Amino acid sequence: MARHADDDDAVVFDLVDDEGHRATSPAPPSAEGGSEGERPGEAPDESAAGGGPAPGGPRPAGDPARTAVRRRRTLVGVVVVAAVLGTGLVVDGVRDAARAAQIRSVRGGVVDVSAPLDEVWAWTGAVGSRRAFVQGEGNQVAALGPYLAFETGDGLLALRAATGEEGWTVPLGDDPDCGPTGYLGWSEVATDVLVCLQGSGAEREAFTVGPDGVPSEPRTLDAGDEQRYGYARPGPEGTVLRARRIGPEPADGSGAQCPDEGECSGTVAAGRDLLLRAEDALTGAERWSVVIPFRAMAAEGCRAGPHLPWDRADDIVRSGEHLDPEGFGARIEPGLVQVWGCGFRAGVTADGALLMMEGVPGFASVAGLDTGGYVAQTIAQRYDGRMDSALYSPDGEAVRKVAGTLNRPQTTDDPGAATLLSTEPPGGRLRSYAADGTERWDVAVRDGTAQFLAQVDRTVVTTTWAGGVRGLDLDSGAARWTWRTQGSLYDWSYESSYVSQAFTDGQSLLMLLESGSGDQGLVSLDVASGELVWDGTSSHLLTQKPDTMLLAVDGNLLEVSQTGVRRLG
Repeated sequence: MARHADDDDAVVFDLVDDEGHRATSPAPPSAEGGSEGERPGEAPDESAAGGGPAPGGPRPAGDPARTAVRRRRTLVGVVVVAAVLGTGLVVDGVRDAARAAQIRSVRGGVVDVSAPLDEVWAWTGAVGSRRAFVQGEGNQVAALGPYLAFETGDGLLALRAATGEEGWTVPLGDDPDCGPTGYLGWSEVATDVLVCLQGSGAEREAFTVGPDGVPSEPRTLDAGDEQRYGYARPGPEGTVLRARRIGPEPADGSGAQCPDEGECSGTVAAGRDLLLRAEDALTGAERWSVVIPFRAMAAEGCRAGPHLPWDRADDIVRSGEHLDPEGFGARIEPGLVQVWGCGFRAGVTADGALLMMEGVPGFASVAGLDTGGYVAQTIAQRYDGRMDSALYSPDGEAVRKVAGTLNRPQTTDDPGAATLLSTEPPGGRLRSYAADGTERWDVAVRDGTAQFLAQVDRTVVTTTWAGGVRGLDLDSGAARWTWRTQGSLYDWSYESSYVSQAFTDGQSLLMLLESGSGDQGLVSLDVASGELVWDGTSSHLLTQKPDTMLLAVDGNLLEVSQTGVRRLG
């Protein structure tokens, strides 16, 4: 069986495996390393490796267990033959095609991670605008249908994720700014339309670009709107965003300070609100506007620094340890705008609904949910470092406040995934919630810092910064299996390794491992059993650069750096 880069992930069946051996029946799964005896509410022993293959080094090429990891790719070829012969296996082909289509539509979905990956194609060039590189924000990209789109030296470029071919290029004028885009894999990147701004002063204009690469007719921005509403930025869902502080400037009588050396002290008790306005990029008509109120904030939250300033009229990034009560910045995503500045940390939905935590504003982050709702979390201004979270409906109404950190999965095989997990350090409980705030289950854990990796095949997968990975039953929280980065791999000898990203094809879970020394490697686990499917930590496949990110675009796994893009498959 072979896969060709120019066939949009097509598989050609040749009735032999990749080493030229005749395909054999897959070996039965090992019964070792399971989680028998674990009950809901008990913390399994995370020091034991769960479900990995027997030690003794890499298996020979013809080993049945190695052939087994290719079983799904081989079955696709069998289905092609079955369709010709008229056998019933064609039903499996239809199901596999439906699964692949679903995986392409979910966050973190990669069509096939059941066998070791290799480079499929590579593109070399600057990923990001000049401004992005100057401000340390390179490799900001967008997933636009089947394309990965980004600014580069030639304009706005779209690479077809499956093949690496340049689908289209849209020339950009002076001072371009296109978005919304995501950065380093931690922001949403999938969008239906990009908004681009270009030109300066009275000649600044806006236009939109969809997956077809055909730009709309540029609209010249009203020069007076910058004074009325603030500097223009590309917004979500075909909008241009503007923001500025409003209201009278208060007298500085708080005594708060941030010296050039040492810690900030005091509280900034008074400040100005923020007006955020969205206008249609094509017509200029206002879609919505919202006022984000100022709230008293500890001086630390008002310190000047490189906070991705809203006004990008020049390349100067303010720095230093002094107070900046007027500065503010934002992260603009396809369905959400997160804004921060002295006196507020808030989220605003693409429809203009304001999401804020009650009480004193901490250092909040907001994320959209697959069900259309939102979750916000903040470090309360207290010395124990504990966090509180809030759940919001799709229209921005507060649903429930939850103690601890409330997270969504990094990847899932379910387009309507609605499971959230709450952890509350220093340990004790792991809780599951539905999108409407209903608590589903509450189990004991040893490490209260568990991160929510995946919801796949009715299994919840979590990890800890110590390298422990656990599979739990989605409905009950009962432990199914455990696995550890240390001791479960042939070639990964680093003791301080952890899982930083996850992707799935609906059956296997691909995990990006990172060590304390900065080394990176890929491994794949069977979600049902927790068994190691393959170990790529010694393959040297990844670029091993700190500015590199992995992301899924249209079911394809891409590695993106400031100097190029590669597809791994």
